[in-house]
Amino acid sequence: MKKLRHEFVQYMPEQQEEGVIYISMKYRLAVHKCVCGCGNKVITPFSPTDWELRFYGDSISLSPSIGNWNFDCQSHYWIVKNQIRFAGRWSEQQINDGRKRDKKRKGNFYADDTAIKPVEVIVTQPVVKSGWKLKRLKSFFSFLS
Repeated sequence: MKKLRHEFVQYMPEQQEEGVIYISMKYRLAVHKCVCGCGNKVITPFSPTDWELRFYGDSISLSPSIGNWNFDCQSHYWIVKNQIRFAGRWSEQQINDGRKRDKKRKGNFYADDTAIKPVEVIVTQPVVKSGWKLKRLKSFFSFLS
């Protein structure tokens, strides 16, 4: 699989379709089937210590990477502007070190009462390139000023 299609939903469907990442802003999480094809359900919660969602209007990105260490496939990949970018396989030592780092980061974050804040979703504006369409729009709207 090389690409996912995103779909914003209030509630997760009982059956997830392959190639679709379902995003619930209400419940602050995304769900998709593992992109390796094993069929496992991957859940990525949005929080300051879990994943960050970026929405670009026509695509999404999740950060950090997704490491499915509890699955037999142990797939590891990034979702960047709906594209799947496979990352290198991790050794048992790397997986254990990563889990320790995650646990420490969460412990530090939640130990600080001032650090608790709402989940941030970043929406970026599409880049408008100059050209005849932009000039035509500017001239069209200039008479309104």
